[in-house]
Amino acid sequence: MAIDRITESESNHNHLDKMSTRDLLVNMNKEDKTVPEAIEKVIPTIESLVDEIVIRINKGGRLFYIGAGTSGRLGIVDASECPPTFGVPHGMVIGIIAGGDDAIRKAVEFAEDNENGAWNDLQEYQVGKEDTVIGIAASGTTPYVIGAFNKCNELGILTGSITCNPGSPMDLLAKHSIVPVVGPEFVTGSTRMKSGTAQKLVLNMISTSVMIKIGRVEGNRMVDMQLSNAKLVDRGTKMVMSQLDNSYAEANRLLKKHGSVRKAVAAGKK
Repeated sequence: MAIDRITESESNHNHLDKMSTRDLLVNMNKEDKTVPEAIEKVIPTIESLVDEIVIRINKGGRLFYIGAGTSGRLGIVDASECPPTFGVPHGMVIGIIAGGDDAIRKAVEFAEDNENGAWNDLQEYQVGKEDTVIGIAASGTTPYVIGAFNKCNELGILTGSITCNPGSPMDLLAKHSIVPVVGPEFVTGSTRMKSGTAQKLVLNMISTSVMIKIGRVEGNRMVDMQLSNAKLVDRGTKMVMSQLDNSYAEANRLLKKHGSVRKAVAAGKK
């Protein structure tokens, strides 16, 4: 199947440089509204990938995100938010970007063109069959990711992709290929816009669903969140209060003593 480079196609809007600020914002927002609709169409694929990830994590596996540029940064953001939000170890969800950590803030030239790059980076973590590797690239043609997919497929390591071009190499190589087709970007080819938004929304869905399925949420509450600032301590205290029907002071004491909402509630019920 030929690659349909939708992400490179001409914008639906022209003469952007002649638009008023209001028109720019209204038209960007109009385009952004199409993103959730594109994601809705690929929910069954997201579902199947999530269920496979959960099986592996429950056996001690890990989730890796690999990508370059904006896509790589989005993976790092999602991975870095899992420990404070859900109280999981930092090594459970890992984001890797082409060019290393320096590329988070500054583009590293040609890093994405290294076909061996992601696989070499994954080797530092001794990636194995209980792990999952998700490649992120709007174009679906990033050599950094494609090379790793080839190796993962050879070794039976589960792969998933998040791209925005049907029929791309990543789409064809991944065991679970998620392709929200968001259409042309507002600024032609600027995949940090709708494509990046779609990737972030899909990543939110994957990581949040996985964390819920492995027991890191009770009801609708983040009972294992890290108490890393005053706002979260206050939130956690109120969660404990609602579960135990006790005073703020007592709930706060239990929370600080036991270190998490889950443990504080369990102790308070004894």
